[in-house]
Amino acid sequence: MKDNFSHSSADYAKFRPSYPKDVFEFLDSILGKRERVWDCATGNGQVAKELVNLFEQVEATDLSENQLKNAVSHPRISYSQQVAEQTNFPNDHFDCVTVGQAIHWFDFDKFNAEVKRVVRNDGFLVLLGYGNSIIEHEEVYRQVKQLYEGKLLEYWDPERVYIDEEYKTIPFPFEEIELPKFEARYNWTKDQLLGYLGTWSGLKHYKDATGIDPLIELAEQLPAFETIEIRFPTLFKVGRINK
Repeated sequence: MKDNFSHSSADYAKFRPSYPKDVFEFLDSILGKRERVWDCATGNGQVAKELVNLFEQVEATDLSENQLKNAVSHPRISYSQQVAEQTNFPNDHFDCVTVGQAIHWFDFDKFNAEVKRVVRNDGFLVLLGYGNSIIEHEEVYRQVKQLYEGKLLEYWDPERVYIDEEYKTIPFPFEEIELPKFEARYNWTKDQLLGYLGTWSGLKHYKDATGIDPLIELAEQLPAFETIEIRFPTLFKVGRINK
């Protein structure tokens, strides 16, 4: 698994979008046993902090030590630095595994095998993510899209295609459950928008390669606004583990 986010762990925690509450309300409606959940690639603990409302114990892991240093603290969340594909957890230990905005970085075959090992029969794998932002301001949307599809085009990791394809092409050898659609909505200032764009892995690769921060130019070109509405479609897949 790649580590593209240790460099901006604090900004990641501050500026990345979260998942709407109704996603977790839906999970609450389908889950069975609620003893233990593994939040894999937890990052700043964004999903883990929601899972404490659904499970007795949350085990949260991440490849990045810096991400874990910035993770939310809670007495029922235990953090550890581990790779997704090989953990020290016992067999049949968890009732559920969750992955937020990270599955596209994994070795799918190895991770799926690890899920089957550590999750009990009839448990769940939950994949969460967010698609590309939809900005309710025509000119701002055009400029951000131009940055994403133009200047940064050659600097995105190839795994980014799985987000562009809304997780539909990710190997998922589990009994998939039909889901409703969800999205997160925000009203962001220009600083919040630029803060979020600054967490893009493609932008980091561009800066490393060229020594230029394209957000400086973008900040000058964006039209003035107090806040604008930004929507993030929720990428959501749930599978039941049948052994």
